[in-house]
Order: sequence, then structure tokens, then C-alpha cells
Amino acid sequence: MKRLLLLAGAGEARAVAQGLADVGAAAVASLEGSARFLSGLALPTRHGGFGGAAGFERYLDEQEIAAVLDVTHPFAEEISARTAASCAARGLPYALLWRPAWQPDVGDDWVALENEAAAAAHIPAGSTVFVATGRRGLAGFANLRNCEVIARRIAEAAPEPFPFAGGRYLASVAPFSVAEEEALFRQLGVDWLVVKNAGGEGARPKLHAARNLGLKVGMIARPAPPEGVTLLATVEEALDWARAHG
Repeated sequence: MKRLLLLAGAGEARAVAQGLADVGAAAVASLEGSARFLSGLALPTRHGGFGGAAGFERYLDEQEIAAVLDVTHPFAEEISARTAASCAARGLPYALLWRPAWQPDVGDDWVALENEAAAAAHIPAGSTVFVATGRRGLAGFANLRNCEVIARRIAEAAPEPFPFAGGRYLASVAPFSVAEEEALFRQLGVDWLVVKNAGGEGARPKLHAARNLGLKVGMIARPAPPEGVTLLATVEEALDWARAHG
């Protein structure tokens, strides 16, 4: 039976999965290991990677996938590029949920960064830096000069050493309100907040807290989406596309 494949990784994937389940769509979800917060989707779900492009293409063929809806994280550029290329090679419909990026507002003090390593050109030595970019890219901040670098990790995650000297993890349990983020930033003496411009609502409390406290924000630009693919801005658009191609 032909099915739609939902690649889940962004927060919107939960609502998309629920919407597909509500209408009885023939669909299956795939959840990468780092997106544990999305466990319990309303669709049959496979967990883990595919084993590269060859493994992914084998899965498409064996499972008779008719279309792929990509709702992975905006910074999962390798996954999206591979998926778009594999679908194009097979003539399969492919669409990417591409939520709008954040834009600075009155009172924001943002510095645009190309990547993690670029932060060192802007953050003065001796600063306390709260990094909210995820653990995978932390090593890119190793060139910060004599800074205290603090990164949040999920409280349930197994403890692990920070990737470089001068940094530490802060175990926390989400979600966090603006007031909670403000109190935390004051307690830690944060001078800079560094985030990825993923858009969406998840990190907004941090940005509002930084604005209220007058903190500098290093905003890492998101990668461009694969060229020529269908981009969808909302859950509603994603569900409409899925219904048309399921």
C-alpha cells in the first residue's frame, strides 16, 4: 500500500502527525534519535537513522513511499538535502515545512553570525555566554577567549563532559517562561545569548528575556533550503499538501 512518509524533527511534526491520523491518512513517521521530545506521535513511527542515502532510498522502495513530507529541524540541512535529492531521483513528491525565521524587534540587540565559530569575532574575552544551539555544535565555540560558556541539557540525559575547558552544562527541564529565563540569566550573570535562527516558538522566551535584560544575542543564520523544493510555512499548509499527495 502506498504511504506518505513524515520525517519528524521539528515541533510542528506532532500537530502534522495528529492531523494526518485524524483523517485516517496512510502515513508513517520517522523520528531521528535526537528528537526525543517528539516521542508518542499519532502515527506508526520508526526510530533512528536510515544508514545514509542508500539506506534511505532502499526504505522508500521497500515501504512503497508515495510522497515525503519533511518536518525536520530547520538546521537539519543534510537530512533535507539528501531527502530532496532522493525524491527527485525517484520522481516522488517532496515538500519541506520551512517556518519563518525570527526577525529582530524594537529593543533587540542581535549580531548576525554565519556559524558557531564566528561568535569569537564579536564576544569579548571574559564574557559569560549562554549557548542555546544544541550540543552537537558546541565544539565550534572552543575559540571563545577566556569566556564562561554555559549550555543547557535535558535533565534526564546521561551526564557527559563538556567538549572544551571553560564550559559547563546546566541540567534543566523545559518548558521555560520569560520570567524563568530572565531570572536564570540574572543568576548566571549572562552577557551574551547565542541561538540558531530556527524560528518557531520554542526559544522565544529566551529572546524576550534577552531583550528585557538588554543582552547581546548572537543569531546564527539558518542554512538555505534545498533549491527548487516546495516550501510550506504552516502546519495547515503541510496538511493540505499531504492530503493532496497521500
